Parts: sequence; structure tokens; C-alpha cells
Amino acid sequence: MTILLVLLFLYFPLSSRPVSAAERASDRQILHVLDRLAFGPTAQDVDRIKSVGIDRYIAEQLDPASIAELPDLTERLAALDTLKLDPVQLFAEYGPLRPADGTKPSPDEQKARRQHARIILQQAQEARILRALYSPRQLQEVMVDFWYNHFNVFAGKALDHLWIGAYEQEAIRPHALGKFRDLLGAVAHHPAMLFYLDNVQNAAPGSKGPNGREAGLNENYARELMELHTLGVDGGYTQDDVVALARILTGWSLVRPNALPEKGSGFVFYPVRHEQGPKEALDMLAKSPATARHIAFKLAQYFVADKPPSGIVDRLAARFTETDADIREVLKTLFASREFAESTASKYKTPYRFVLSAVRAAGAPVKNPRPLLAAMARLGQPLYGCPTPDGYRDTEDAWLSPDASMLRVNFAAALADRKLPLGAEATAPDDNPVVKASATTEESIDADRLEKLLAPVLNSSTRAALAAAPAELRAAMVLGSPGFMRR
Repeated sequence: MTILLVLLFLYFPLSSRPVSAAERASDRQILHVLDRLAFGPTAQDVDRIKSVGIDRYIAEQLDPASIAELPDLTERLAALDTLKLDPVQLFAEYGPLRPADGTKPSPDEQKARRQHARIILQQAQEARILRALYSPRQLQEVMVDFWYNHFNVFAGKALDHLWIGAYEQEAIRPHALGKFRDLLGAVAHHPAMLFYLDNVQNAAPGSKGPNGREAGLNENYARELMELHTLGVDGGYTQDDVVALARILTGWSLVRPNALPEKGSGFVFYPVRHEQGPKEALDMLAKSPATARHIAFKLAQYFVADKPPSGIVDRLAARFTETDADIREVLKTLFASREFAESTASKYKTPYRFVLSAVRAAGAPVKNPRPLLAAMARLGQPLYGCPTPDGYRDTEDAWLSPDASMLRVNFAAALADRKLPLGAEATAPDDNPVVKASATTEESIDADRLEKLLAPVLNSSTRAALAAAPAELRAAMVLGSPGFMRR
């Protein structure tokens, strides 16, 4: 079946733009909004927008606190115990073993501890996927993804696997639609970022580290703070500026393991490791015109086009400055713009967005998200798995290729035929549920319903192929079509 699907897919040009003049513009615009402000359309969301209108839907999404969360989702999230722990508690419960008597743990004990700690990343990933699929606060989830990628932390770097869930929960999520300065400060003080970009090693030259050895400046976080998080690579700073900022950030570190409180953020300021100087660095960076321009460009690139028109970037940067970097106000300007309205299908979905949007459109219930996480990893975008601080790219050239397209078609076929064990209970972390599980007993996805939902993004070539295809292939062909690959 997959071979036949691939052969049919080869008739679809990979770069085709799925614009259909035969569809009502309002229907196409509804899908456009749901592909940008949400992780793709569901039948329920389409009905909601048809009921209240696009403008009201956008206003609701910009005010997530006004939208009630689903009780079932809240209950499932409440069962993820590690998300309730702060960084200190996570380190104490899951961090490296440090026996009180000073003895060294055996290799087997250390291995068992590491395996015990894997639940943290597993539950953080599960929470992210469940929220993205089922939360009615879709824009908030989209912005959590956007800002996490902007302030990327790699879960695979040593101790950061302990704090990845807490980092998103404490530093990113509360500020995703708030003030950029608050977001910047929360990130800068979180152990996950301080450890990932080595600021725990940053100390005034000549000072003593926790081990008693002489320490010195580490410029890594200071450089990325300016180049990636605020000013941008062309933000006008120099190497002297990097050094100056690194000096300001000396002494920003983590609580020492032998001095852990019962709970807390884990952040600590060590005056003896600090080089005295001005403390307004984050304020200055957040208010810089270069930062306004950098953030405006990234938002326009994410929501409008890979190469956004300069006019929308200029207006977003101006709004960023006028509102003291109020993210919600900047997004209001963006969503009301002509450039946003006219950017239909200008973006190619990342693997993360493709997998999520396919599940949402198909209406497939998910109890076990691990097959989806495995699919994202095979497609090149493992969740929390980007090792570099610049995060995953969001442009077409990063993800569009014949090989990647075939992998997407294979995923679409497996999802359409219910061959992914999404309804099964998650197995042990070492297991691969995609390989071990056989097809479920659930019925296949309703191709007629799916085709009706996504009709505005299906071009004439796709429609012709669907009309000639066997009934059992149609759902997979819709989810694997070039129109569905775009947003």
C-alpha cells in the first residue's frame, strides 16, 4: 500500500502552492488562520471560527486566560508528577548520587539513577504534545514552541535533562504572550540556560570556583544572549561588548549540591565570583532598537514568510518599541496586517508542525504520544533535541527534500491506517512502540471527512489523484499531499 501511495505522490510537484480559486476565500482564510495561530485545523476549530468569526477567534487566542482548558487535558497533565517539581527538587530526586558518607556510587547505582531520571524528559515531551494537540489555547502553545526554540536549551547536555520541563514551565510558558523583558529575565536566571551556555563557569578573573581552583571569564552565554536572544548577529555589538557583558554576568550560577535548600529555582548569585559593574544589561538589551528589529523579523518569518516583506518587519519593530516589548501587542499588529492575510501557504511545515497537524486533522485520539515523538525524530526534529543554541530553523530549505517528503508520506500512511499505537499505554523508555506494536483495532480515518475539512488546501492535481485512487488510500494521500505540507 505504501509503495502505491508513493507512486501516486510522485505525480504531486513538491513545490506546488495549494491555492484553489474554486473554494470560498473565507474557508481558505479559516484554514490559514488555524495553520498559523494553531497547530493546524480540526473540525471543531473550523466550526468555532465559522460561528464567531476570524477576528473574534484571534482576539480570544491572544487572551488565553479567557479560554477554559479541557478537564480531560488538565487531568492528564496533573498525572505527570515531575512537572510539579522545581529545579532544586528535580536535582535532589533525580540528579547525580551524592551519598552523605562521601562514598562513591557504584557504576550500577549511577546507571540506575540515570534511568530513573529519564522520566523527566519523557513527561516534558508528553505534556508538550498533549497541549499542542488538545489545548483550546492554541496560540499560547504555538508561542511556547516559538520562544523555546528562540531560547533553545538542549536536553542532551549533561544535567540539563533534569530541568528541561521546569525550564519550559517556569521560564517560557508564563511569559509567552507577555513582556519580552520578563521572558528574557526568566530565561537568564534559570538553571537550564545557565548550565547549557556555561555561565556557571563564568567568574571574575582571579576568583576561586567551588572546587577552590582559580576561575575566569566564560563568554559563551554573553555572546549568545546578544547574538541570538536579543540584538541579532548584525546588532552592532563588538567583541569588547561580549567581554563586558560576560563580566556583568559573573557570579550568576547554581546552588552548590552540598548547600541545596528543600526547594527553589536553583539560581544563586555568588558575590565573590562577580566582577563589579553596571547591572542594567538586560534592560538595555531588551530596549535596544536592534533587539526590536531582530524579534520582529523572527516573528514575521515564523507567521508570514521565510523572507518577510520589510514593511511588516518595520511595523512590528516599531510596535515592539512603542509597547515596551509587549509580545501580545506585537502579535495583534501582525495578525491584523495585510502581509499576514496574503501569506497563504507561504510556509513549509517543520516536522513538528507536520506531525501535530496531521493528528489534529485526522482526529486521531492519542494516549501514547511516543510514536509521534519517534516520527519527529526520524524527520530530523526531535523534541528538545536541538544541540545548538540557535534552535531549529523554520524555513523551507531546511526541511524540503525528496527523501524527507517520502518519510512524511510514510508517516501519513501509517497514521491513516491506524498502524501507530497511539491508543496503547506507553511502554518502558527503551522500547520502540512503532516497531513492536501491530495495527490497532480502531477503524481507519474517515477519508471523506478529512477531504472535506482540508478541501481548500488541495490543488487540482491532488484532487485528480484522489478521484482516481482506491478508497483505502485517500486519507493517506490527503495527509501526504503537497498542500497539506504547507501552512
